Amino acid sequence: MINMLRGLLVVLCCVAGIAVAQEKNILITSGSNRAIPIAVVPFGWQGGTPLPEEIATIIGNDLRNSGLYEPLPAQNMIGRPSQAADVVYRDWQALGAQYVLVGNIAPAGGRLQVQFALLNVATQQQVTSGSVGGSPDQLRDMAHHISDQAFEKLTGIRGAFSTKLLYVIAERLGGNNTRYTLQRSDYDGARSVTLLQSREPILSPSYAPDGRRIAYVSFEQKRPRIFIQHIDTGRREQVTNFEGLNGAPAWSPDGSRLAFVLSRDGNPEIYVMDLASKQIRRVTNSMSIDTEPFWGKDGQTIYFTSDRAGKPQIYKMNIGSGTAERVTFTGNYNANPKLSADEKTLVMIHRQEGYAVFRVAAQDLQRGNLRILSETSLDESPTVAPNGIMLIYATRQQGRGVLMLVSTNGRVRVPLPTVQGEIREPSWSPFPN
Repeated sequence: MINMLRGLLVVLCCVAGIAVAQEKNILITSGSNRAIPIAVVPFGWQGGTPLPEEIATIIGNDLRNSGLYEPLPAQNMIGRPSQAADVVYRDWQALGAQYVLVGNIAPAGGRLQVQFALLNVATQQQVTSGSVGGSPDQLRDMAHHISDQAFEKLTGIRGAFSTKLLYVIAERLGGNNTRYTLQRSDYDGARSVTLLQSREPILSPSYAPDGRRIAYVSFEQKRPRIFIQHIDTGRREQVTNFEGLNGAPAWSPDGSRLAFVLSRDGNPEIYVMDLASKQIRRVTNSMSIDTEPFWGKDGQTIYFTSDRAGKPQIYKMNIGSGTAERVTFTGNYNANPKLSADEKTLVMIHRQEGYAVFRVAAQDLQRGNLRILSETSLDESPTVAPNGIMLIYATRQQGRGVLMLVSTNGRVRVPLPTVQGEIREPSWSPFPN
């Protein structure tokens, strides 16, 4: 049963190029416009001991990961001024920069104070400026904050660089022994910390909308059960204990309910629990496998994977009326639905007709166009940034499980920092409060 459902937990996405008409959707496999060049100048540092990381490098990587901006090579920054008042706009324009981000770091009583300014090269006007303070070990937090501020000012879209990531590491210890670790890190994989370790599998971690709780499936009782854990305190609560499958927990938009999959009545179906009363209600009823629920922001719509048409496809259902509608038509396999923040894009695992590989894809829910976002072949478990600009999925690289970050416009694909063991089951946090 677990292997069968793991097969249903695969991922999709999309990008641009050669179009193939199939039923009512269009498959797009290549193409995109050039990213906007931006100069992120190494920040001035008024202290003595060198800082552990270059804050401009972190900011540059953040902006590149969005797929919308391309930081200029570091060698182009040599000898360039680091304070806004000294920027020579003509020189930056000659280098092709449309924007310049400059800054300065000063020690302040055992803490750091960072000032920054974002400048438009063509207009020679300041786009935004600000300051942020913190301890030396919060350098990355300050860098991500500046990235968020710059990105939102440039695009009008809230930056998601200060968000967090959950994932599971499976590490072989010898023989048949495996250690499973639930990790939390920055969105880019840095500064990981352990939330839970077990000799039994951990699956499907999912952030609550408040960012302070997580739900996941644990096999620590030798069979799957769903737990909720408070991140700050580590306090855990078991919320399901039914016969058969207990899996795929998904939080409602207000965090008051949890959708999940149970097989207690036979085949896997989707249920919803009110977390205050612990009352559950079955919301799907078919002879097929219904799994991988994902909530719409109205709190009444659930997207899910079902093989009720013969092969896995994505459906949406109003849980009040119980009416289900098929959403995906391109390809012979579509599973593990995730929605962008504006609910205009559906991200999933996709397999094209005539192919054996599974890719991440994104479907425009208004136009029906489907874009392939990944280039690997065994992709699964996509998770979308809360602003919909980036996504992360699990795949295999050089024979081991890794996490890959891609921009939803398809311009950027970068593996996250590798650690020992098989990495899987990523889950992106909501925006920080």
